[in-house]
Amino acid sequence: MKPSQPKYAHALLLLVTSLSIQTPAMARVASSATADNVARLAVVKPVSSCAALSSVDLSDLGGQGSRVLAASESTRDGVAVCTVEARLAPEINFRLELPTGTWEQRYLQVGCGGLCGNVNSTVRAADGCTSLSAGAFAVASTDMGHQAADEHFGDDPQKRADFAHRGVHLTALASKKLIAAFYGRKAQYAYFSGCSDGGREALIEAQRYPDDFDGIIAGAPALNFQVQKTLYHGWMARSNRGADGKPILLASRLPLLHKAVLEQCDLLDGQIDGLIADPRICHFDPAALQCKASADPTTCLSAEEVATVRRFSEGPKDPVSGERLTLGGPQPGSELAWAGVFVPVSADQIVYSEKAALEAIRNVVFEKNPPASFDLNALAFDEKTFDQLRPLHALYDATNPDLSPFASRGGKLILWHGWADPNVSPLNTLAYHEALEAEMGKTRTEAFSRLYMLPGVYHCGGGEGPSLVDLLTPVMAWVEKSRAPDAIVVRQAGPDKAGNRQRPLAQSLPASMVKENVGNRGRTRKVFPYPFMAEYDHKGYAKNANSYQRAQPLTTEKTPQWMGSGFFKPYTPLERQAQ
Repeated sequence: MKPSQPKYAHALLLLVTSLSIQTPAMARVASSATADNVARLAVVKPVSSCAALSSVDLSDLGGQGSRVLAASESTRDGVAVCTVEARLAPEINFRLELPTGTWEQRYLQVGCGGLCGNVNSTVRAADGCTSLSAGAFAVASTDMGHQAADEHFGDDPQKRADFAHRGVHLTALASKKLIAAFYGRKAQYAYFSGCSDGGREALIEAQRYPDDFDGIIAGAPALNFQVQKTLYHGWMARSNRGADGKPILLASRLPLLHKAVLEQCDLLDGQIDGLIADPRICHFDPAALQCKASADPTTCLSAEEVATVRRFSEGPKDPVSGERLTLGGPQPGSELAWAGVFVPVSADQIVYSEKAALEAIRNVVFEKNPPASFDLNALAFDEKTFDQLRPLHALYDATNPDLSPFASRGGKLILWHGWADPNVSPLNTLAYHEALEAEMGKTRTEAFSRLYMLPGVYHCGGGEGPSLVDLLTPVMAWVEKSRAPDAIVVRQAGPDKAGNRQRPLAQSLPASMVKENVGNRGRTRKVFPYPFMAEYDHKGYAKNANSYQRAQPLTTEKTPQWMGSGFFKPYTPLERQAQ
C-alpha cells in the first residue's frame, strides 16, 4: 500500500531551521511538572537504629521463615541510607534503602525485567527528578520470588504465584512495615515505577492491589505476558531461520532497511528528523528493496530477506482460521533496534527472542512444563497452542481494564511506551489504553490515567529518539497536588563511553553500525498524552521542545482484532494455578 501524502510540505523550511544556532533562551525547556508542583513534606529522621531493623518480624506478612537478613548503613548515589536485605517465604528476596537524613515521607518501589530473579533498584523514567536524587524516597525492589540461576522455579506452583503477583505485593507491605519501624511513622505517599516485566508488575498492582500505591508508572509493560513470551518471541526467532536452521537476516542489513523506511515515511508527520511520530501511518513494503537481476547485493535485500521482514511485520496466524495469534509486531522505524533481539549480529549468535521464549515455555506459561529438551522447532503457531496458554492468562497477564477500585481511591496511572520497541510491541499498550476507555469511559479514564508514546525509542529507553524522561515528578504532582500531566519533555542521550546507543535489554550493535548522531545529542521535544501529537511549529529551533505544539492525531486507527482480544475484558484474577 502506498503511503498517504505528507500533511505538510515544509522540507525547505526544515532544512533552514535545523541549521539554526541554538541560543541559551532556546535551550531553556520547562519541565512538565517541576518540584514546586509536589507537596512540600518535612524531612523525617529515624527513631530507630538501622541495626535494630534486623529484629522486625515479617512472618505476619510472608509466613513462617520471613525475616530481615541484614540491615546496615551505606550510601547510594551520595545519599546516606540504611540498607535492609530481607526475605519473605518461601524465597521472595527484597532490598529496601531508607535515607537516614533526607527522607520526605515517600515510598518508591521499582520493578524488574524478564523473568526477574535478581534485585535491581534501578529507577527508570525519572531522569532529572530532584526528589529522587536528593534522597527523598525510601526505595525498594524485589526478585519476585526466585533466583535467576534457578532454572526450575516454574515447577513450584507457589513460586509461579510469587512471580505472577505475590512478590511485588508482599514487598510493598513489608517495606511499609519497615518504614514505620525506622521512622516512627508511615509514608504519606507510595509510588511504583517499572518497565518491561516491571511494567506488568505495575499494572498487576493497579488491578489486583489497588490500595498499595497512590501513583503508578508502567513502561513498555509486558502485560500480555502469556502470548508475548511464547507466540511473539517464538515467532520472531523462528521467522529468521532458513531451511538449514541458519539465520536469514543479519544485523548488518538493518541500516539499509531502516534508511528505506525513513525515506518513505519520515516526512509523513511533517518533519524530517529521523523519527516516525506514529508508525501506524507508515505502510512500507520491503519488496521495494528486493534485488533485481545483476544488482549489487549490498544495496538491496534478497527474496528470502524480504520474506523474513514481512513475517516479522505480519506475525503468526492460525493456519485454519487465519486469525491473528499476536496483537502486533515491531513498528516501522524500529529496524535498528532488532539487532540482537531477533536479528543476530553474527550467524552463531543466539538472539534474545529465542532465549526469552524458551525460558518462559520451559518454566511458566503452560500448566505443565515441557521437557527441558523442548526447542522452538516444536512450537506450533496455531489455535491449539493458544488454547494451552489460556488457563494461566488470569495468573500472569495484566490486561484487566477494570481499574475502578484504583481510580475510586484516587490512584493515578501513567503508561508509556517507545514506538521503536522490538521486545514488546507498543500495540499491546495501545490495546490496553483502548480497553480502559471502553470499560471505564473516556472521561473517567482521563481523570486518572495518561498514555505517552515516545517516537524512536527502544525497549525501556535508548534508540534514535529522545528517551530520557521524568515521569515520577508528574505523577507526584498529580497525586499530591491534583495537577494532571499534559505535555512532558523528553531528552536525547548521547552514546555511552564505548560509543554504543543505549540498549537496555538487547545486544549492542557492532562498531561498524554505531552512529553517534552527535547533532541530535541533547535535543528535546514534547510528548503529549495519547492520542495527541507533538507538531513542529517550523519557526523555532527544531531540536528544542519549545518549538513543538499539540496537534491532532495522524490516525484514528484502532489495534487489530486477534485471538486474544477477550483477554482485554474484565476477568477474575487467578491467585494460584490449580494443583
